[in-house]
Amino acid sequence: MNILVIESSPHKHGSSNLLADSFIRGAEEIGHTVTVFDAGHAIIRPCLGCEVCGMSGPCCQKDDMETVRGLLLQADMAVFVTPLYYFGVSAQLKAVIDRFYSFTGKLSAKKLKTAFIVTAWDANDWTMSAVSAYYETLCRYMHFKNQGMILGTGCGTVPMTKSTEFLRLAYELGKKISG
Repeated sequence: MNILVIESSPHKHGSSNLLADSFIRGAEEIGHTVTVFDAGHAIIRPCLGCEVCGMSGPCCQKDDMETVRGLLLQADMAVFVTPLYYFGVSAQLKAVIDRFYSFTGKLSAKKLKTAFIVTAWDANDWTMSAVSAYYETLCRYMHFKNQGMILGTGCGTVPMTKSTEFLRLAYELGKKISG
């Protein structure tokens, strides 16, 4: 399979990208091709809601979202990777998702396989409730086929993350993805 991993942390070597690396290692070991797009450092402007695209593109804004669009439409699977910021996805990932608007029909028709990797400092049992509900709603609306979620609580720093089970769980998720 052709897997697109969309990382969205402003910290290139932070906890969420560390888990993404584990997922990627597992997926590549079983023969999948993985492309990483770094939304955390890309230029992706927010959706203007201008309706120029008519939900079928092209978007009137010319930025790095054109690259994401092409990669998503070629992918068999997308993995959304984010740190948890105030119980939601990072602004960088939210901008990418909001810009799906300009090609909603094409993207939802793919019935794309997806996965979700999130890291948070907190380890309360409710920490991931809102962000996981957001992802599940996105999957339902976009006809994405959820392949799994890694909800890494207690992963506030790289050393904290390395001492959790989430590196192993991300690797195992990558290993079990099937075409």
